[in-house]
Amino acid sequence: MAKSWATLGVDLHLEPTGPHLRRGLTDALREAARTGRLAPGTRLPSSRALAADLGIARNTVADAYADLVAEGWLTARQGSGTRVAERAVVPPTGTGPGPRAPQRPAHDFRPGSPDLAAFPRAQWLKAARRALLAAPHQALGYGDPRGHIELRAALAAYLARARGVHADPDRIVICAGFAHGLRLLGTVLRARGVRTVAVEPYGLEAHWHQLTAAGLRTTVLPFDEHGTDPGPLSDEGAALLTLAHQFPMGVPLHRDRRAAVVDWARRTGALVLEDDYDGEFRYDRQPIGALQGLDPDRVVYLGTASKSLAPGLRLAWMVLPPGLAEEVAAAKGRVDTSSALDQLTLAEFLTSGAYDRHVRTSRLRYRRRRDTLVAALAEHAPDVHVTGIAAGLHAVLRLPPGTEHSVVRSAAWQGVALHGLSYFRHPHAAPDGLDALVVGYGSPSDRGWPGALEALCRVLP
Repeated sequence: MAKSWATLGVDLHLEPTGPHLRRGLTDALREAARTGRLAPGTRLPSSRALAADLGIARNTVADAYADLVAEGWLTARQGSGTRVAERAVVPPTGTGPGPRAPQRPAHDFRPGSPDLAAFPRAQWLKAARRALLAAPHQALGYGDPRGHIELRAALAAYLARARGVHADPDRIVICAGFAHGLRLLGTVLRARGVRTVAVEPYGLEAHWHQLTAAGLRTTVLPFDEHGTDPGPLSDEGAALLTLAHQFPMGVPLHRDRRAAVVDWARRTGALVLEDDYDGEFRYDRQPIGALQGLDPDRVVYLGTASKSLAPGLRLAWMVLPPGLAEEVAAAKGRVDTSSALDQLTLAEFLTSGAYDRHVRTSRLRYRRRRDTLVAALAEHAPDVHVTGIAAGLHAVLRLPPGTEHSVVRSAAWQGVALHGLSYFRHPHAAPDGLDALVVGYGSPSDRGWPGALEALCRVLP
């Protein structure tokens, strides 16, 4: 029985043109090699396989190969097949050099990322293997828009135990990162008739943008030593708050204000969008439970694997009040948008206890970094006051008045990437006169940490 064309060789897209097949095929192969579409060293299909794919005679392909070997475009060796010869590639006419990749700083203290070199690769691979072997065939389909039930069940158990969240798997929706979840919530809130969302005076512009992109207006709440002040809350339909460890100021919301936020939501029918930023990384205090535990009907809990594992996983989750989960899933679409394999792996990572072990190990590593940061600043920059260090992966360095912009600019010249506090201030927030740096100590690797710390101390006043 003759072999089907579908089983022969490797795929190679060619379009021979002109009245003569041999010349057209030779020209097409030569052009593909000349422009780099076929990279040097690429092994070409056998003459039999390519002839079957193109529906032409085998001798035509063999002759075209022979011509290009003679010209030096291809090489042919016994047992090695026919390959594209090694030579300089000429880019097609009209394509100049692409834009330069931005130069990476020598030391990166911008907050928002953990130490990616510490990602638990071996343990993740083991969990992925176990999850894939145990997964039913249906798990690799399009999936429930809320996310895989295995992950939602594992998260419900973990969040109840570790964060005090009242979580039912049916009320959890998996999303592709925190911003994606916020965009979904913004769409649902707008459809419900919400027009305004209260936000904190400091935060991430990307999050405010998700709300405004959904057609919502943001109003700014005041802030003091007890955290964000919910007193001015009135007829807003929702409030977006980082309650356990305000980003970037690092202040947990005072317990009286936590109660006040919940009372406001109950009284007005509004929702609290709880960003549990850095909730798992605390050092000098008891863990602060999620606000959602006080009122699961009025608080939306949002969490993510970006800080505890890696932002590149694009895995986050929302624990939603009754009725809202269906609306958010509908806004998400009819199919899941997160990788099935990553979801199944994270579920196995959680249920096996590997996630807890990783978080505890990371917590110890980051606490040591924080301690060395504080000690180095006390020695080399005594005029800099460090705050917001009881939890999280960053510290706020209070600077002498009027020095923030010059320090950030000087640091950039010396290859040290920093963000000033003003970078995180909402454009409508009242000016407070604070000059500070928001220093993320999660990004540098363990090996690079000592050198990065020395470079940071050199740029401080």
